[in-house]
Amino acid sequence: MNSASVDRLRAAIRDVSDFPKPGILFKDITPILGDGALFRLAVECLLDGADGRKIDKIVGIDARGFIFGAALAHHLGVGFVPVRKKGKLPHSTRGVAYALEYGEAEVEIHIDAVQPGEKVLIIDDLLATGGTAAAAVELVQGSGAEILGIAFLIELTFLGGRARLPEVPVWSVLSF
Repeated sequence: MNSASVDRLRAAIRDVSDFPKPGILFKDITPILGDGALFRLAVECLLDGADGRKIDKIVGIDARGFIFGAALAHHLGVGFVPVRKKGKLPHSTRGVAYALEYGEAEVEIHIDAVQPGEKVLIIDDLLATGGTAAAAVELVQGSGAEILGIAFLIELTFLGGRARLPEVPVWSVLSF
């Protein structure tokens, strides 16, 4: 990924003040999603970190990780696995609870979605505090799969989320 590509993506991200609550500066990626060339560029940049490794499955984290994860899976010709909020998957699941600044949440994966020994890349749009990403890592590791890495379009470095993911390679396209 070259600096011109990163600059194009960075320029397209819209800052929205006080969303979803006062004091938060939200990084809105919908301008990237709405532009075919930028969306393709974002997907290509996310793939850069995989360095041509053999990937069996892409795991996308609810909800914007589904958008990028499905596009990556399609591009690579591999399966896509959703990690969803509790109660959203129809089949038997395994879940992991994690702490939020205002309470607790839980994410789940189908028990048969990822098999032992499969090589997995986890995708999400944003790394903030790292709680959801760490829960997704725990779910995938619990299946016996090998996590090749976890990739984010955006990383909010000042929130320190990367520190919650010490066991897996982490890369992000944009840092704020």
